[in-house]
Amino acid sequence: MMEPVKKDVPMNSFDFSLEMGRHKSHDVGETHELKKGFSRLTILSTTVILMATWEALSSTMASGLISGGPASLIYGYILAVIGSLATAASLGELASMYPTAGGQYHFTALLAPKRCQKILSWVVAWIGTFGWISFAASAPFLAAGMIQGLLILNHENYEAQRWHVSLMYWGLVVLGTVINIWGSRFLSVVERSSLIIHVLAFIAIFAVVWACSPAKHSADFVFTLFENNSGWTSDGIAWSLGMLSSSYVLAGEHCPKRSIPQGNNIGISGYDGAIHLGEEMANPEVAVPYCMLGSVAINGSMGFVFLLAILFCMGDMQTALDSATGYPIIEIFRGVTGSKGAGSAMVSMLILAAWLATIALLASTSRMVWSLTRDKALPGHAYLVELDRKTQLPKRAILATGVVLVLLGLINIESKTAFNAILFLAVLGLHVSYVVPIALMLWLRLFSLSPLHYGPWKLGRSGVALNLMSVCYLVYTSIFMVFPPYQPVTALNMNYSSLIFGAVIISSGIYWVWKGRRQYDGPNAYIPQGI
Repeated sequence: MMEPVKKDVPMNSFDFSLEMGRHKSHDVGETHELKKGFSRLTILSTTVILMATWEALSSTMASGLISGGPASLIYGYILAVIGSLATAASLGELASMYPTAGGQYHFTALLAPKRCQKILSWVVAWIGTFGWISFAASAPFLAAGMIQGLLILNHENYEAQRWHVSLMYWGLVVLGTVINIWGSRFLSVVERSSLIIHVLAFIAIFAVVWACSPAKHSADFVFTLFENNSGWTSDGIAWSLGMLSSSYVLAGEHCPKRSIPQGNNIGISGYDGAIHLGEEMANPEVAVPYCMLGSVAINGSMGFVFLLAILFCMGDMQTALDSATGYPIIEIFRGVTGSKGAGSAMVSMLILAAWLATIALLASTSRMVWSLTRDKALPGHAYLVELDRKTQLPKRAILATGVVLVLLGLINIESKTAFNAILFLAVLGLHVSYVVPIALMLWLRLFSLSPLHYGPWKLGRSGVALNLMSVCYLVYTSIFMVFPPYQPVTALNMNYSSLIFGAVIISSGIYWVWKGRRQYDGPNAYIPQGI
């Protein structure tokens, strides 16, 4: 078969196929092809681990309990799972049509009207990529924060400092980067082993919490108790903010009376990680959608069981919220076991899971970065797009991603509020990158005069309903993600995610005017020619 050649076809004509994993430099004619080294099980394991939903719930309690109480957490979580399933199905159909590492911004370029496809896909690319970078920073930061929480619990004379967290964060990021670059041949084994740890740790912690709890709350407490302690006069706003924390909370300062920043939906986001790794597996047109839906189903089920166990067995809610460690889950585990040592051992499982998620997050994020360099959408693209000659892995993109994460750790030393603002971009960026192509697909379903060329995995008659559910969910959550979590608003508890989001948009616009409009042509589409 002859080498693929690029055809000058409209990106939204649906009249082409994409030659997977292949990019040809316009300047030197060199072909870049990612090694197909991942099996379906490996991709599923990676996506399940990077989502780490039940582990993320361990840091959710504070914001959700303050904003709405147990009922807000329970029903908000159910809503988040339903919305995420609809979104994963919608993205899965698009991935079956256009299985590329670029994912959402490629879908946008291929579905948008011709007059705006380049600029719209460009903006989605930047939003999604920086969302993934923020997402990748969240797991090692959570692990580092919990390590500091254990130091506070077990050493009364320890004085917590922000730079301590940054040092531990850097160590976790560097180790994860090293494994992705130089331990790549073992990555499949690491991810499969991580899935086993993910499941076994869940079983162990659930069993200990349920069996050792000295007393359990009533069903009324878990399913009907709503408490608005957020300061918002509107219970609807408070409930919505509590719902957002049904998956993840970014912890604040480690002191008893700190203000707890707003949570978000990281734990039930990131399932598009399978899309960005799809070029490194066989038959991604079918495998990627199943991996996405499977990861949401697995994590959603485990997370719900874990949430029920914690709410029934958490003991006094205010005592947990006032924990000097900054993490209510640490106090809950200590109270359940009656032992600092046993509680610390349980928290250590969460720390291990967060670090394993860091490895998976680095893998997916670096592929997103590499895809943008392939399309000349980032500075330094000519250098970063090169693959390692021996392994055919994007080692330069992996290293660049690790360096950016390390630099983010410097911000935490100067200002925890500024660092949290960057982390808040994670889910906002991901959800915006999800909603644009899904909304375009819904529009074409309803109003396009041309037939849509679906892939082998399609939604069929349920497509309109699922697309609509997804769009409504993503718009709803994105709106409340920029709300201040508490009233009155102060400089410390303000939600600055909208400011960071705007900074990304402005930066993408500046680079677009400078270079992007001349060198960015959207996704590279290649059609095999001849036999």
